[in-house]
Amino acid sequence: MADKIFENNQVSIVGTIVSDFQYSHEVYGEGFYMVDVSVNRLSNFVDIIPVMVSERIVDVTKNYEGNLIYVLGQFRSYNRHEEKKNRLVLSVFARELEFIEEESDELKSNQIYLDGYICKEPIYRKTPLGREIADLLIAVNRSYGKSDYIPCICWGRNARFASGFEVGSHVEIWGRIQSREYVKKINENETEKRIAYEVSVSKIERFE
Repeated sequence: MADKIFENNQVSIVGTIVSDFQYSHEVYGEGFYMVDVSVNRLSNFVDIIPVMVSERIVDVTKNYEGNLIYVLGQFRSYNRHEEKKNRLVLSVFARELEFIEEESDELKSNQIYLDGYICKEPIYRKTPLGREIADLLIAVNRSYGKSDYIPCICWGRNARFASGFEVGSHVEIWGRIQSREYVKKINENETEKRIAYEVSVSKIERFE
């Protein structure tokens, strides 16, 4: 069953470690740590992607900043309670982590595959320049009755196609994980810079 669940949420990234390991939580005596990985985009832009790693697959007491790694895992979410409401927190959960010498053509630097269900009405809009965009929220089942909620963004033809999806539609998505900065208004006088993570969709299919 676990393998089947793993198949519906697959991520692989190649990037450079740009932080030290920060303790996150413990499950049955196994410690999990967060580390930031810088992943190159084609457009000379980098995405900073948070990766959750078990202390059993890497020595978390060492500083590996500047090292190139290959990570295979899943894109996961959890709700963190903040200021009277929940905030969706996303990270790549590493099942395998390997230190590598250089990027190669065989290893795509950032790819994700999701098989899940539309759990919120798609939001379709156009940019001031007329580019079509659709925002989707996909629920992907995990073992033990849990689900991950993954924000996805479609462009152009994909956006037009996805705009007609109904809640509950079964979809498959291929794309890449991207990060973007936004400014969150805390109160009348305060704002805070935050980073949001989403899947930029390159291909999407719906099952009838």
